[in-house]
Amino acid sequence: MTQALLALPVLLPAVGAGLTLIGLSRRAVRVLSTVVLTLVPADALALLVLADTRGPQVLHAGGWRAPLGVTLVADRLSALLLTVSTLVTLAVLLFAMGQGTAEERRRTVAVFHPAYLVLVTGVSLAFLTGDLFNLFVAFEVMLAASYVLITVDADENRTRAGMTYTIVSLTSSVLFITLIALVYAATGTVALAQLGPRLADLSDGLRGTLALLLLVVLGIKAAIIPLHLWLPDSYPTAPAPITAVFAALLTKVGVYAVLRTETLLFPRDGVWTLLACAAIITMIVGILGAIAQDDVNRLLSFTLVSHIGFMLFGIALFDVQGLTGTILYVIHHIVVQAGLFLAVGLAVIRTGTASLPRMAKWPPPGVLVAVLFAVPALSLSGVPPFSGFVAKLALLRAGVAQGGTAAYALAAAALLTSLLTLYAMTRVWTTAFAGQPRNTVRGAADGIAASAAEAPEPRPGGVRGARLMLASTAGTVLTGVAVAVFAGPLAGIGERAAGDLLRPGAYRSAVLGEGEHG
Repeated sequence: MTQALLALPVLLPAVGAGLTLIGLSRRAVRVLSTVVLTLVPADALALLVLADTRGPQVLHAGGWRAPLGVTLVADRLSALLLTVSTLVTLAVLLFAMGQGTAEERRRTVAVFHPAYLVLVTGVSLAFLTGDLFNLFVAFEVMLAASYVLITVDADENRTRAGMTYTIVSLTSSVLFITLIALVYAATGTVALAQLGPRLADLSDGLRGTLALLLLVVLGIKAAIIPLHLWLPDSYPTAPAPITAVFAALLTKVGVYAVLRTETLLFPRDGVWTLLACAAIITMIVGILGAIAQDDVNRLLSFTLVSHIGFMLFGIALFDVQGLTGTILYVIHHIVVQAGLFLAVGLAVIRTGTASLPRMAKWPPPGVLVAVLFAVPALSLSGVPPFSGFVAKLALLRAGVAQGGTAAYALAAAALLTSLLTLYAMTRVWTTAFAGQPRNTVRGAADGIAASAAEAPEPRPGGVRGARLMLASTAGTVLTGVAVAVFAGPLAGIGERAAGDLLRPGAYRSAVLGEGEHG
């Protein structure tokens, strides 16, 4: 039973993607995608309960144990992030169906659903894989699906942005496969459970080189400055739901990979100064880039880059408190970033533009839409009592407890970035959302549907679609609120997951068996 639970997050969306290509009706495709993305988070939640109560859960595909076979591992960290991530993919799918991204044209529906489900397959595999090579495969699966999603019915600008994204990602992939070859040549394995002890036996120079190359490879995936330049040019060109799911998940999978590999393969004592510097630069430069933008999607994209620095903050501390803060921040950021892009997507549909100066000339999109933007914006800025405040407080407490120049510099950069984030979010709010518009769900849905249809009166189907968009955005925002409400239990799981990362004996024993850690 446990083995089936481990396989389903990868198999369900992969099989679902195949079934969407066999000529089903549009309605059947929509139902199939929705059912699949309802079952996957339910399965992930079951894995989380098992991992938290019984320890890491392992599946050796075909009965072949590591390092010979493909191994899937669900521990507290991977199961927790898988649960949150797949919940967001469901909400974004519903938004996309409401907007019509998935159904506007026959060609689009034939491409969107299989590509979206393949993307979820890659995300699930990245969280669950137990070896470096299949982590590489997971990133390649996500790359193929994301390029399709960026360029569905694309114009020249979106195609150019998609090519930029693809070229940078392929460059990262070449570096990654080269790293894997070097690691295998040096250690004779790519299984994560075996690599830590074997890498420790290498010379300091070779081990440090491999660690640095791995950070560069995953730094591109996670958009760590200065390896971030592809992101602000790629994400803003895609439709709102696609941008939302990319912003919520793709960089966070990169951060997860940094968190997993650096703690398991290259353990350290004390603050990692190099990563601390990268975190500070990413926070400050990213938010300054956001403030300089007049396009709301580019502004949010630079803010996304900036807040990757908060996640690096905790990893750089390399202790239980710091890693707990990082885990909480990743959970918060997945949900909040998706909610922000979906709320802005509603405003952009209403006004027909993402330019802040042009949006200022339009009537505000509605009180409901304004609230749906304000809640995640305040959370991202770290205003209490929202989830961002909880996660940032955990990081700041960890920094103060750690002490030292690097830790205090991280804490100061985090505080400054939070203030600048609040300024950026306030600017968007006052420009695009403030005012006295219609304040009912019906009024907001009418306005969005009429704008989307470019008609003076919304069609009934358009209103239903707009209501689905509003409902899915509201669900995402409320999930972010739930993260704050249940911060205590989440912090408990996060702390236990952080302890697992720093004491990987249980992980290695589960994968390799007792006495086979080398």
